[in-house]
Amino acid sequence: MARQSSSTKVVYAALLGNLLIAATKAAAATFTGSSAMLSEAVHSFVDSGNELLLLYGMRRARKPPDSAHPFGHGRELYFWNFIVALMVFALGAGISLYEGINHIAHPVSIEKPVVNYIVLAVSFVFEGSSWWIALREFRAAKGRLGYLEAVGLSKDPTTFTVLFEDSAALIGLVIAFAGIAGASAFGLPQLDGVASIGIAIVLGVTAIVLARRTKELLIGESAYPAVQSSILRIAGAHRGIVHANGVLTMQLGPYQVVAALSAEFEDNLATPDIEACVNSLEAQIRQAHPEIAVLFVKPQTSAVWLTRRKAIEAGDTAGE
Repeated sequence: MARQSSSTKVVYAALLGNLLIAATKAAAATFTGSSAMLSEAVHSFVDSGNELLLLYGMRRARKPPDSAHPFGHGRELYFWNFIVALMVFALGAGISLYEGINHIAHPVSIEKPVVNYIVLAVSFVFEGSSWWIALREFRAAKGRLGYLEAVGLSKDPTTFTVLFEDSAALIGLVIAFAGIAGASAFGLPQLDGVASIGIAIVLGVTAIVLARRTKELLIGESAYPAVQSSILRIAGAHRGIVHANGVLTMQLGPYQVVAALSAEFEDNLATPDIEACVNSLEAQIRQAHPEIAVLFVKPQTSAVWLTRRKAIEAGDTAGE
């Protein structure tokens, strides 16, 4: 629950910052005629819409299970994060690219570039503040993992999505500043359009990275390795179980996991004894890992499990 609260704080901070920045950039673009500034305004408005989508996805993901969704609605968050990535690509990058090409083909001189510089400086402060909040929360969540490793393992895409968006925004501000300064210094308004294309490239790369990572979560990833190891350790030490063969898990949301455990029970146990053992084991595992929404326990020998495991590993090799 604490991590949920942190993620929400990151999104609200980004939303507030982007709304203020978007309005300021739009006014400056209208006043000065800068293509790069207009691209930046579009970028900030898109980011504001993205934050609203993330908040909606977070609220939907918290809905309890029902008859139509017996395992809960955790994947709603992954779905809306994927939509956010598409929005960044289609609207942010697409419109910036169009504006850049149009401004190169039909260059318009920038009026009063000082206004743009002031707006860019103010925007950098707002974006930087939002970026710092997202970075701080991401650092707290990743622990000792490296940044790229943490992104690859994270089951909550909200924080790193905001962090990526804000990083792209800061890079975009630098590109916009360079384009406006070059256009004013050299009398080449086409450079303003080139800056818009540069912003489009940054947004496009960001969108592709986010879409690829979120797609992996959306189609179903296993839980953290530490969670799987803990389940096997608890099961292996449980009374009535000879050997915990292995466990298959699927992450349904940042805080929702389905687990299927293969275990070999003692031969002298009757059906009621096995049922009591399973109920006790489930309670113990859920106490250690509240995120386990559903636990399936399948009695089977190690040999049967090994055959199943080899089939999965064969699939890994085929996928490569």
